[in-house]
Amino acid sequence: MFGRRRKKRKEEDGRAGAPRQGAAGAVSFDNEVHPGAAADPGGEPVKEADRYRSNGPWDAAEEAPELKRMDLGGIRVPQEQGTEIQVNVAQDAQGKQKAIGVTLVRGKSAVQVQAFAAPKSSGLWDEMREELREQVQKQGGKVEDHDGTFGPELKALVPVPGRTTEDGRQLAQRVRFIGVDGPRWVLRGVIRGEGAAKPEVMAEVEKLFSDVVVARGDQPVPPGELLPITVPKQVQEQMAKVAQARAAQQAQARRANGQGTPGTTPNGTRPDAPGASPNGSGQA
Repeated sequence: MFGRRRKKRKEEDGRAGAPRQGAAGAVSFDNEVHPGAAADPGGEPVKEADRYRSNGPWDAAEEAPELKRMDLGGIRVPQEQGTEIQVNVAQDAQGKQKAIGVTLVRGKSAVQVQAFAAPKSSGLWDEMREELREQVQKQGGKVEDHDGTFGPELKALVPVPGRTTEDGRQLAQRVRFIGVDGPRWVLRGVIRGEGAAKPEVMAEVEKLFSDVVVARGDQPVPPGELLPITVPKQVQEQMAKVAQARAAQQAQARRANGQGTPGTTPNGTRPDAPGASPNGSGQA
């Protein structure tokens, strides 16, 4: 019932003996398809969770709506006028910079998207929500379950590090954790700013999330591991120029106001900015 149309599907009418093609080179991790399980024409099992992404996000093998997207390897994000694309980075164990997500900023809203490898069967997004719930609660925040556009999600109030009211009370920001189980992947979104608080803006941010295409590939990747994000050299150069210009503007503003250098996250985002994460590391 929730099958997705596939690209490059061969018409078999009037073509006797045309081969039926399934998933090419699929590697499973404890994700066997049980006898009798339904499957879509592309060979992937049909999952209950597919109904939450009837209008996206999309798999690279599916017929996604045609629009301009930036190809970042495991993920392709919409390039729309008025939307800023930020690649979130962090240092790995060897001290090297590694891309860990992509944040789409539109107006006063932002959504960070991350794609993870997953089994063919649903369930990884359920596990992720429980982990996120624990993280928020450990930070002193509040979290509640919500049934949203993409199915089960979390709405949270997350403390903003170093920010308090005049009477010393901790300031917090509203955050939405959304996600969907796709064919051998999970796409997770962390929404901040007006898109997490104002109903009239939520649909606009959700549209950015639904326009994302995930390119899982056939390579073996353990469930729960981030799919690789690769940034083209030309885009890296453009991002570096933008970052330098922004840093110069901020430095000039601080000098004019006689202020010191505020703390930033590894991806160059203020902890209280829409693209920042609850733990200030650029990764939710």
